[in-house]
Amino acid sequence: MNTLLIAPAIMVGIGLFFGTVLAIAQRFLKVDEDPRIEATNELLPGTNCGACGQPGCLPFAEKLVAGEVEPGQCTVSTDEAIEQIAEFLEVDADRAEKLVARLRCNGGHLQASQIAEYRGFEGCRAAAVVSGGGKGCAWGCLGLADCERACTFDAIHMNANGLPQVDTEKCTACPDCSDACPRDLFELVPLSQNLYVQCNIPLAGEAATQLCSVACDACGRCAADAAPGLITMRDNLPIVDYASGGEPRPDAVFRCPTRAIVWLEREQFQEQESRKAGAG
Repeated sequence: MNTLLIAPAIMVGIGLFFGTVLAIAQRFLKVDEDPRIEATNELLPGTNCGACGQPGCLPFAEKLVAGEVEPGQCTVSTDEAIEQIAEFLEVDADRAEKLVARLRCNGGHLQASQIAEYRGFEGCRAAAVVSGGGKGCAWGCLGLADCERACTFDAIHMNANGLPQVDTEKCTACPDCSDACPRDLFELVPLSQNLYVQCNIPLAGEAATQLCSVACDACGRCAADAAPGLITMRDNLPIVDYASGGEPRPDAVFRCPTRAIVWLEREQFQEQESRKAGAG
């Protein structure tokens, strides 16, 4: 009988010992959290989208209180919320320039050649793995709306041409659409960057345009017409370098034979007007 009681007694003793150790450690080693962290977190939107570069709003609040980031790095919060956080923490808001998601493809159903009618698992990632979808271009948008479903801010909708359209007013520059795209066609760029290349085909001449009528044919006219150093050709595609110091101008798109490079000022103007109308 005594033998049967020894094992439970040992286990109880071990439990009491470690419980006491943990209680002492909790008392003497406890690190009090700065109450400003929770207060700052309450002022953040709580979307945990990762657009600020942190895994969620609470880690971002911790960085804010530590002075390692600026309130303006949250692209989801309103200007009023950013100012509230800045005032509460007594720091500069430092509102970052608005970033939006752009798609490096403009070849929808009407432009890209179709080699087959895809019928299979619904979604771009499944089509890319199984058969590559029905388009002849192996580098373009598959058009099966993975990005639309991934966007939690309702900023992406598929148009009648089978391409995702980004609502720059709603876009918060979170990485959800770029993570969802199996061909890595989305990138986050400043809204003010007017020149944009809507093609991802690394081919030249007819090899590109036979796959898609709006593909870049690598003619290099945009690079020749732009300010020196602003646009360079790499892998048969124009690369716009905004850090080059060259002034971006719409002239660079005028001679593009396929409209693969575009000037987005009209879209920005429309967005500004809609904001004014909303404020009024």
